[in-house]
Amino acid sequence: MKNLQELQDIRDKMKTIVNTRENHDDSVNIIVGMATCGIAAGARDILNKFNEEILKRDIHGVMVSQSGCMGNCQYEPMVQIIDGDKKTTYVCITPEKVKKIVEQHIIKKIPVTEFTIDQVK
Repeated sequence: MKNLQELQDIRDKMKTIVNTRENHDDSVNIIVGMATCGIAAGARDILNKFNEEILKRDIHGVMVSQSGCMGNCQYEPMVQIIDGDKKTTYVCITPEKVKKIVEQHIIKKIPVTEFTIDQVK
């Protein structure tokens, strides 16, 4: 059994993660496909990595959430980033690619075109 301080630390960390995933009329939405095909391809790690990167860099105005099937199972794990009226779909995402997407797309507002579905098809 953990001591009270360890349990409070875990609670505080989880509150921060949940707050990152809640909608606050954010300008940028990161949606990770979490259907069974996505989960089997590693989408849970991708979702966690986005949350970790957003928290680590103290980025505000971004909501990280999950969806069901995105319709292209062969390209899982898939991520859509919605920024205003622009939607970018990333495919075959790895934790290493998440870092680059956060650095380039989320922070600098420049999509990482080599990871998009248009480049794969």
